[in-house]
Amino acid sequence: MTISGVRFKDAGKIYYFDIGKLSEKQLTLGTPVVVETGRGAEYGVIALEKHDVEVQSLPQPVRKILRIATETDTAQEELNRQRETEAHATCLEKIKEHGLDMHLVNVELTFDLSKIIFFFTADGRVDFRELVKDLASTFRMRIELRQIGVRDEAKMLNGIGICGRTLCCATFLDEFHPVSIKSAKDQGLSLNPTKISGICGKLMCCLKYEEETYAHLNEGMPSVGDKVRTPEGDGVVLSVNILRQAAKIAVQIKGQDDTKADNYSVKDIKILERGHHCEGGCGCGKCHKHQPHQSKEES
Repeated sequence: MTISGVRFKDAGKIYYFDIGKLSEKQLTLGTPVVVETGRGAEYGVIALEKHDVEVQSLPQPVRKILRIATETDTAQEELNRQRETEAHATCLEKIKEHGLDMHLVNVELTFDLSKIIFFFTADGRVDFRELVKDLASTFRMRIELRQIGVRDEAKMLNGIGICGRTLCCATFLDEFHPVSIKSAKDQGLSLNPTKISGICGKLMCCLKYEEETYAHLNEGMPSVGDKVRTPEGDGVVLSVNILRQAAKIAVQIKGQDDTKADNYSVKDIKILERGHHCEGGCGCGKCHKHQPHQSKEES
């Protein structure tokens, strides 16, 4: 089957459609099209040029691109966006009238005006049955209220991250990937939540970007507290620099009771004994769980 990728929103997920009898020259990147979807005709933009694939490898069913969007279709789409703004203001008033504890995030109107979708966030379950009836009598079309998470809210609203750039999720990420605290630990980042969380309150998506690179660089790296052998003698690891592939080690000076701290390449280090590290492998060496037990008199 010959398909093309269509995107309905900026930085939205790409969906695949059968190009049917349309030619490759017509479906260049950025071409507006009207496609068949599960909720009726929708207006989108070509985000992936045509290519041939095995039908079995695609999620079923694969719907068709109905036509190249006309000027009338584009005008209809612009009018729908204006109606969404008006519907947003109306819904806010209705929410206030019904005294509901919910935050309206966005409004979506289907291209064929068959349905209007209201996206909202809330701390728990919300009984919006009366609100739906009120909205249905106002807009005279099918109403859907959809509760979303904080990441979806950030994607819809957009904003500026702590890096000073617009949010990745609203710029180019077409779907969310799970991010774990292990990514921050592997990259040697501070585990302070305010420093590794995005404006949505969840772990920053960008922690995932270099995860594979750091996983590769961490292979064979010592941790803080490890006993190692260097060209100048045995010592204990004080700190590590993952990107430089080096470690700062306190080495016992031969014939003396003193130690000296110096930087060594990982290639010149042999790990003799792994130290006691905190849970999760942060290697701070200061976790109370690894300190010797003290009696009340000693403390």
